[in-house]
Amino acid sequence: MKADIAIIGGTGVYDTAMLDNIKDVEIDTPFGKPSDAITIGSFGDINVAFLPRHGKGHRISPSKLNSRANIMALKKLGVKKIISASAVGSLKLEHAPLDIVIPDQIYDRTRMRDSTFFEDGIVVHIGFADPFCPGMSSLLYEITSDLGYSVHNKGTYVCMEGPQFSTRAESKVYQGLGFDIIGMTALPEAKLAREAEMCYSMVATVTDYDVWNETDVNIETVISNAMKNEDAVRKIIKEAIPRISQKADCMCEKALAGAIVTASDKIPVETKRKLNDLIGKYL
Repeated sequence: MKADIAIIGGTGVYDTAMLDNIKDVEIDTPFGKPSDAITIGSFGDINVAFLPRHGKGHRISPSKLNSRANIMALKKLGVKKIISASAVGSLKLEHAPLDIVIPDQIYDRTRMRDSTFFEDGIVVHIGFADPFCPGMSSLLYEITSDLGYSVHNKGTYVCMEGPQFSTRAESKVYQGLGFDIIGMTALPEAKLAREAEMCYSMVATVTDYDVWNETDVNIETVISNAMKNEDAVRKIIKEAIPRISQKADCMCEKALAGAIVTASDKIPVETKRKLNDLIGKYL
């Protein structure tokens, strides 16, 4: 089975009821298995893949996510566009709990994650100045606004390692630097999607003010507000699927053009085989 669009669901977003004719597909990749079986179903005449980021039952910690397997599995299914649904904390008073943010930038504070497909004898330098697909993000903002939700266009997502929440000192530094929201899962997901030449955008749902605001963050509040936002995310995705499928191609799908530095005859045969779904057309 193939799919053009994928939804990666985060905290509170595990509902595939919007899809018909669903089937769970187990996929192996050269980087291991994804977080769970990928559900593929139809939305009208569009095939959509759904991947629960943390696995069914939310059993995989952010630091332990096999993002390379997740993105490669979607690539093998033919996915060209990914909508990421993610729960985040707010670093600004104006980004209130239950608001929605469509971020345009990421600041990386992770330190324990495999963030590239390209190793073992191949060097690739992709452009990542705009980590989210601008065209797709603009469409998601328009849809969210038209649906009447309190939504913020653009913003910087600082991706921390986790799984612990921030200290107050860390949170105040992030706020002082002008970051907008904080989470644990946008990276390396966004980097790998770009390396796989897929459009990637995020619907970030605010669950709490981070601890810079002299409040405490607890998982009960995060889960409760994430569940409250689930209906909004579902409505946004329903509106987005048919419109994103009609969206003109963008530069995301050409991210590897000119980015492979290593001479083809110097790339090990096993590496070429492992990465064929990504680089085969360029070699």
